[in-house]
Amino acid sequence: MNDANPASSTSPRPAERSITGVLLAGGQGNRMGGVDKGLVELAGQPMAAHALARLAPQVDELMINANQNQAAWQAFGYPVFGDDIGGFAGPLAGLHAALTRARHPLVVTAPCDSPFLPADLVERLAAALHAADAQLAVAKTFDQPYPVFCLCRRDVADHLGAFLGGGGRKIDRWYGTLEVVEVSFDDEEAAFRNINTRDELAAAAKDLPAGAA
Repeated sequence: MNDANPASSTSPRPAERSITGVLLAGGQGNRMGGVDKGLVELAGQPMAAHALARLAPQVDELMINANQNQAAWQAFGYPVFGDDIGGFAGPLAGLHAALTRARHPLVVTAPCDSPFLPADLVERLAAALHAADAQLAVAKTFDQPYPVFCLCRRDVADHLGAFLGGGGRKIDRWYGTLEVVEVSFDDEEAAFRNINTRDELAAAAKDLPAGAA
């Protein structure tokens, strides 16, 4: 496994480097009381709206993976799809479904409960992926990786399908079987905070102005 902290670039992406973004919202929100937490209000907007506003400018196409309340998710104006594997199988199931639907050769994921995600997330992951000629790039801060913030090549879909078909669910165990580059975001550690509980929601609201999305 490689480690990288690539310099940023603002040059246009050629077609072979175009990117589909996927907001992962397929969970059950158990720690939030069993609600669809991306739809819970944060600073006057659904929590997911903040994440979408940050992710959308970074990608060439954007989709949402949601297994509940699909009409509400469609109101954001992006294509919405559920897991192809039933039973709320976790973020890997959402990624797998996205890989079979994406129109671009690269796919990046971010969770719906991370309203502060970095504005340069995709740029830095893509730069590292190509520099290392890797199959997948994953964000980390210091010694903490964030597997749901990853960019991978669409052609890993069959490999992931086989992993899921064998009962695999742990995202870090899956990407450990690929050529992976870890990308340092030590300078943006706070951007990866996620919101799992009502207390965390209240704390996050203090850091976002009303209507910020």
